[in-house]
Amino acid sequence: MADPETLQLLRSFGASPALLSADEQGLLDEQGFLALPGLLDPATTAAIARRFDELVEAEGDRAGLEAHQETGTDRLANLVDKDPLFDLVWNNPRQLSAIAHVLGWQPEKVFSLNGRSARPGQGHQNLHVDWPGAVAPGDYQITNSIWMLDDFTAANGATRVVPGSHRWGQVPQDAMADPGTPHPDEVLVLGSAGTCVVFNSHLWHGGTLNRTSAPRRAIHAAFVRRDQRQQTVFADYLHQATYQRLTPAQRYLLAV
Repeated sequence: MADPETLQLLRSFGASPALLSADEQGLLDEQGFLALPGLLDPATTAAIARRFDELVEAEGDRAGLEAHQETGTDRLANLVDKDPLFDLVWNNPRQLSAIAHVLGWQPEKVFSLNGRSARPGQGHQNLHVDWPGAVAPGDYQITNSIWMLDDFTAANGATRVVPGSHRWGQVPQDAMADPGTPHPDEVLVLGSAGTCVVFNSHLWHGGTLNRTSAPRRAIHAAFVRRDQRQQTVFADYLHQATYQRLTPAQRYLLAV
């Protein structure tokens, strides 16, 4: 049963169970992921991509330290604190509705707001989940969203997923001899820049090799049940100016 306070809070962002069709809810439940094309228009997508590149350049070898660094990629973290432009990728009502659906419209908070850019010739990941271990079907603790700043293609390192694997009660490293190899049921998540893909973070997934000469950039906005820890503890990082510009509802979601 949905938590009434969570429903009320997310409605302040425009989110609602009614924003997802029965088919969209079914895709999240059965396949574990849902593509929402066109949530960012081309001009906004380009502006966020430029800011992404500026931050990578400015932060240098410290980029991503607030959460995670990864060989072969440019990582960013704590993006809430770095430009109000990034609010568009954690406050979108369709995205929030899909995330809340996965988490059962129960109390939640932002787990992290990170950037990941797979460099040319890099970016391949093992299949993995974004949780320490397996969970029972329906006992989902975390969900994520990928905001495509570039087109995701078969050549440039698009994310691979194994549809339905969030319901298997297993994690890849316990079920596969080598999670770095292809899974027979995996598919690539392809789409145009400006698309948001919401996925159950217990779904087996991973980046693929970028075989092009250009980076493949994305923002990841992840949410977790409210009684779990954040990857980025925003209360430890946010500047006072950032805190002051946030609404009470935004502060609640960030747990600050």
